Amino acid sequence: MNKLIKTITVICSIILLINSANAQFEVAKPRIIITADPELDDNNSMIRFLLYSTDVQIEGLIYASSMFHWKGDGKGTKWYVPGREYDRFGMNECPCESWRWAKDEKFIHDIVDAYAKSYPNLKIHNKNYPTPEYLKSKIRYGNIEFDGDISKDSPGSDLIKSLILDDKPGQLFITNWGGASTIARALKSIQDQYQFTTDWTNIRNKIIRKVVLLPSGDQDDTYANYIKPNWPEIEYRQFRDSPNYGYGAQIRANETNKPLLTSAWMQENVNSRGAIGSLYRVWGDGKQMVKGDKVDYFGLSGYTTEELKKMGYFVWMPPQEKGSWLGEGDNHTFMNMLGNGLRAYEKDFYGGWGGRAIRKTDSGMFSNLSEGSADQMATQMGAMNQQKNNEIIPFPDFFAAAQHSFAARMKWSVTPKYADANHEPIVNIQGPLKMMVNAGQKVRLNGIVSDPDGNKVSVKWFQMPVGTYQNKVEISNAEAQRAEFIVPKDATAGQTIHIILEAKDNGSPALTSYQRVIFEVRTK
Repeated sequence: MNKLIKTITVICSIILLINSANAQFEVAKPRIIITADPELDDNNSMIRFLLYSTDVQIEGLIYASSMFHWKGDGKGTKWYVPGREYDRFGMNECPCESWRWAKDEKFIHDIVDAYAKSYPNLKIHNKNYPTPEYLKSKIRYGNIEFDGDISKDSPGSDLIKSLILDDKPGQLFITNWGGASTIARALKSIQDQYQFTTDWTNIRNKIIRKVVLLPSGDQDDTYANYIKPNWPEIEYRQFRDSPNYGYGAQIRANETNKPLLTSAWMQENVNSRGAIGSLYRVWGDGKQMVKGDKVDYFGLSGYTTEELKKMGYFVWMPPQEKGSWLGEGDNHTFMNMLGNGLRAYEKDFYGGWGGRAIRKTDSGMFSNLSEGSADQMATQMGAMNQQKNNEIIPFPDFFAAAQHSFAARMKWSVTPKYADANHEPIVNIQGPLKMMVNAGQKVRLNGIVSDPDGNKVSVKWFQMPVGTYQNKVEISNAEAQRAEFIVPKDATAGQTIHIILEAKDNGSPALTSYQRVIFEVRTK
């Protein structure tokens, strides 16, 4: 009888582990649209994003314009808006017919083509990678003729409009890595079509509930001039405490993160990784997005700032080591969408690899984050994140975990055998992921962790500083799968405590997964 009981127990454990693994890959995927202009860091962010296309439902990959990049109409029309990039640095090059836009610009197409070459390997490591044909079907050109122009529809705005109006469940997350003119045009087209109909109230309320904007600043003023005045209720998520993924991240990196931004690290883990890696931009790689661009000196190496200025370049950031990190300034818009177990996309304040929501009390400190380019926003956030943190529990530094994960997926793209690469640990917390508790109650935490590669996995329970209970909670046995804590007696009804189970393997590179459980204090 005892032998039978043991056998049944083992079988149940195996089934539980299998179900845990399946649950990790079958979580609801957020629907997301990417709009991007042809900036260097947009190129790099797009590469990272597609490597995580397993975790999201991609609904659009759309070319956008911004104050930094616009195509022109091809008819000789000249354009000028005071205060734009071309009106800075004493350039005096506009009114002009286009600005920093390559003829036949197709950087998104190029990246998807590289993805197609890597897809046979990628799908071996995760079956949820979408087909290249699917991704190609989602590419559109948006409102790219002039920055901030929302006077007419475009293929990109038509796609966004159709997605906003569809009846699929869940929210629709829309990023703007460049300007928001294509998004604004989609909303304006809906407004123009339905505003004076009997359906308008229902349609408008549906859109307000459904759409979530994920901005990299307001790069063409269309958010300030159209979206905010006409759609003030649409959720507009901005983040703080994000890892600094932007230009110059290495300048302010701490000692843990600095090695992950060097030329040696980038060459080993990114640039040498096949078709996708060859498109990833680093300092001094000899490339330009647009030939003759006087703002783009990043492909050059061996020159000082003064030498670059004498060559006619407008140098706003000092040159870095050849081959080192250049920038992925738009990552914060999608890194909280990932299915790493942090569930950060569910609520803006949950927090994850893209940071956590800016609070109303942060409005003074972060008042200018809606202005400027993605790299300016990332640089500003990076500098702010270095300031002294007065919170009792600091927000975690997720950069190393995110960078190791990126390196692993780059390796997947060139590795045809599952056993020859590392994969994320599988994490599951027994019981519901949201629980009611009483102040003073002892709470047991039970985790189940496994690794698909058979690697050793270390665990850690920690408190995420995003709950409404702001003081520190002491977790006993925090580095074991079974831990416990006592709900503080000063916790009041309705307050929440977020606890994370982190699992990190000892593979190469070491990979980290999470699971979050939220405790809410009962009303007595």
